[in-house]
Amino acid sequence: MGTHVIKMPDIGEGIAEVELSQWHVKVGDLVVEDQVLADVMTDKAMVDIPSPVHGKVIALGGQPGEVMAVGSILISIEVEGAGNLKESDKPAPVAAKETPVAPKVEAVVESKPAVAAVRPAAAVCQGPLVAREADERPLASPAVRKHALDLGIQLRLVRGSGPAGRVLHEDLDAYLAQGQSNASAPVAAAYAQRNDEEQIQVIGMRRKIAQRMQDATQRAAHFSYVEEIDVTAIEELRAHLNEKHGASRGKLTLLPFLVRALVVALRDFPQMNARYDDEAQVITRLGAVHIGVATQSDVGLMVPVVRHAEARSLWDSAAEISRLANAARNGKASRDELSGSTITLTSLGALGGIVSTPVLNLPEVAIVGVNKIVERPMVVKGQVVIRKMMNLSSSFDHRVVDGMDAALFIQAIRGLLEQPATLFVE
Repeated sequence: MGTHVIKMPDIGEGIAEVELSQWHVKVGDLVVEDQVLADVMTDKAMVDIPSPVHGKVIALGGQPGEVMAVGSILISIEVEGAGNLKESDKPAPVAAKETPVAPKVEAVVESKPAVAAVRPAAAVCQGPLVAREADERPLASPAVRKHALDLGIQLRLVRGSGPAGRVLHEDLDAYLAQGQSNASAPVAAAYAQRNDEEQIQVIGMRRKIAQRMQDATQRAAHFSYVEEIDVTAIEELRAHLNEKHGASRGKLTLLPFLVRALVVALRDFPQMNARYDDEAQVITRLGAVHIGVATQSDVGLMVPVVRHAEARSLWDSAAEISRLANAARNGKASRDELSGSTITLTSLGALGGIVSTPVLNLPEVAIVGVNKIVERPMVVKGQVVIRKMMNLSSSFDHRVVDGMDAALFIQAIRGLLEQPATLFVE
């Protein structure tokens, strides 16, 4: 038997260090070729590291949250044959019990050759109870731990059917179904005193999001502007187009109309479609409109980019928004799809509230935020009528954008949406 060493790969972009985000294996696991071993994080995306060999994991080269140099030993695998271990490469083993439990993280993977990711088969639950030491911390996501507390279940007594024995929501359901929990436990737990604490490492994508948000608020001079928009006409047009063309071209949401409104308004306000290099003190205005569409995923907020929105039809924009959102949520968005935006559109959909204060996506200088649509009585030509109203809550970098220009820009968007025919008049 020999040892095959996998080193932290050079992911490109001149990166010298990479953050180890999550292990998918532990010491003692048997792995197969192309099985995902770990997730690592660059400044732009999460990348999964597959195994090039079959074998048994004998050492892990780091812990989640650790920043590792490119070329350092990531993992050692015992293989048949001589392996590739050099004398200078012998790593310091990390015992399985020392590997901290990380929150469940879905990888944002890089585009690479299509390879079937083979993961170990989930353990078959042999019964509701499993013996663990009193101080042993079972593998489980924060959501599963909270669910177990609400149900009055001790996680150490539940057999996990997920990878590496991870306890899943369905394992809690199986535990209850087999009569191992008192039926009154959920009610009792709701009124019981709680003194539990849970520490969650800020690593991987969450750390990058935190750093970017902190950096944006410290470097840019944010100011926000909120405008009320009557979207009754645009919603009527959207419903008409969906009824007429939805079956053949796909359904339209409000987002592609907002994308079109941004594109048209930016013709008169090119200073909004810009990036500011505050170190070089240079503003770059761009002709191409690459709109970032903020998207919530399991690992946090991502901003996939609709490139060249100025050259897209409503349905083309709608299809691209849908494709990118699915890629981001499923962890399939590439670095190129998550970078290069010139202005960002953010929306919380039905949860959009009345007003929000979006944080700039540096080095951009403008972000347009969409709040929810509500029906309200409005006075139109002296008559009280019910209209569909929506607020745009937008933020700008006051170092680059003057308040008057920001107000006029949003007013231009308002005019386009309230008179939707003007979106298509050249």
